[in-house]
Amino acid sequence: MKTINSARLFRRKTVSSFVTAAFIASGFLAAAQSSFAQTAQGQPVTRVISGSLGNTVMRRRRVAEISAGTSTNPADALSLPAFDDASTIERTAFDKTNEARVQNGLQPLAWDPLLCKMARMHSEDMARRGYFAHETPEGLEPKDRGRLLGLLHFRVLAENIAFNKGFVDPGAFAVERWLTSGGHRANLLYVGFQSSAIGSYVAADGSVYLTQVFLTR
Repeated sequence: MKTINSARLFRRKTVSSFVTAAFIASGFLAAAQSSFAQTAQGQPVTRVISGSLGNTVMRRRRVAEISAGTSTNPADALSLPAFDDASTIERTAFDKTNEARVQNGLQPLAWDPLLCKMARMHSEDMARRGYFAHETPEGLEPKDRGRLLGLLHFRVLAENIAFNKGFVDPGAFAVERWLTSGGHRANLLYVGFQSSAIGSYVAADGSVYLTQVFLTR
């Protein structure tokens, strides 16, 4: 039983404010790894990891050239999940995120159906194709995946991902672990974000993949 988390932030080049720059810098803190040893009672091992932003420079790709190899189905984009359509895992993770924001004096985030669709698709894709990263095997980053669904204009876009297995409440646990990691916590508690959503997927072996997307338009 284990859990793995990762965080990443992307911004459009037109955003150059000090606040955004400081936020991006905080993302590098998430590159440090931490682990929690398994106890004799067989408690789940927890690891928190994150890739370096230095390896994720926003590439100028033509999305049409690389989207053919992904599991993205354009027809699926027509179904955008409202909060009432969220799964228990998604609803819990979203509520816990807003609880943390309110406790830290921040405004709660609004649920964004498009971000939920984007997040669900990425969680399922990771589970089905056996990878764990913000970038797909074809090189699609969050901004590219958003563009495929019609998200063409934004100021700041950020993403947390998590994988865990064997936990009673995987949504709440993912948020708990995100809040203990610098980069993930920075995403969760960034004052400038307006909306967010969680997308989860449960694999056949019980592994739970979660993707959390944040947005400032």
